[in-house]
Amino acid sequence: MRTTSRLALITALGLSAAVVPSVAGATPGSGVTAVTIFNQTVGDTQYVLREITIAPGGSTGWHHHPGPVKAVVLAGVLTHHESDCSIDGVYRPGQFINEPNGTGYVHLGRNLTTAPLVLEVLYQNPVGNPLAVSAPNPGCSFE
Repeated sequence: MRTTSRLALITALGLSAAVVPSVAGATPGSGVTAVTIFNQTVGDTQYVLREITIAPGGSTGWHHHPGPVKAVVLAGVLTHHESDCSIDGVYRPGQFINEPNGTGYVHLGRNLTTAPLVLEVLYQNPVGNPLAVSAPNPGCSFE
């Protein structure tokens, strides 16, 4: 599944890149680790593919993205919250996530299960910007 997901994302974008993992930082939160699969710039867009793991009880922290993000759940369950604290999606293995970009889309991803959550995430980022920008908790009773 992982190789198929990576190849589908790379093929869909018409990119070619070596799939050589390297350890990378994660978005703010707790229990989050990430491995960069590839990082390639085409024009003014940086394409970064990461495998992100969120430990049981962990979260991404509140954030938004400068560019659009697409992801697929490889294992576990992602509970996704909007800035009004509501759940805007619960995603299971094989399901795709499409996150819009900008400060108007502050959100949080959580792993509320007892098993690790593994995501394959493709960032289409404007060159020179961070992949994610931390945001304050908008007033929700959880992080």
